[in-house]
Amino acid sequence: MTKAHKATNQEQFLLRRKLAIEGMGEGQWEDLIHDLNHHPCVDFAERKPNGTLRVTYDGTHWSVDELLELVKACGGRLKTGWWTRRKLAWYRVTDDNVRANAKHEPFCCSKIPPMKK
Repeated sequence: MTKAHKATNQEQFLLRRKLAIEGMGEGQWEDLIHDLNHHPCVDFAERKPNGTLRVTYDGTHWSVDELLELVKACGGRLKTGWWTRRKLAWYRVTDDNVRANAKHEPFCCSKIPPMKK
């Protein structure tokens, strides 16, 4: 059975992110997950064992940078390392692409061009 998405989110623009977070206690994790699950742009958030945060959000209205700001406000930080920096850069590129695709107005390339008079 598939999970029902929030009515405010567009399913084709949902982005799934997996981030390793450190420096947070149990209470801070609960607050973060509660805040994320009640955010209008976040479809689903959960904590996995070993300090991993899994979030699905609407990429047309939210970005990974805003997610990291919320994590920082709750007292956490992203784990450091080459792989984490690489993933974060890829997430930023993907966020930009989703936002651009959402704003793009499609056109038909097989139309006959207008005739000159």
